[in-house]
Amino acid sequence: MEHLLVFPERGVAEEVAEALSDEGLHDVRVVREALAGEDDSEDHEWAVYVRTPDEPSYAARFVALAADHDGWYDPNPTS
Repeated sequence: MEHLLVFPERGVAEEVAEALSDEGLHDVRVVREALAGEDDSEDHEWAVYVRTPDEPSYAARFVALAADHDGWYDPNPTS
């Protein structure tokens, strides 16, 4: 499954990505995410793209993780 956790700050995205990698998730990367309605590249947010086994529990965990870091979870990533 593909997941996208979006954060306003690069440092937060990098910390979350590192923590997920340390937990053993192998396909984790930080990307600059252009969201709908954002024309200026300075307004783009930072996202953590992660692939996991097909288990619904990951989505629930990532919703909470994003909320804990002032971010949000995209249930339908296009990355």
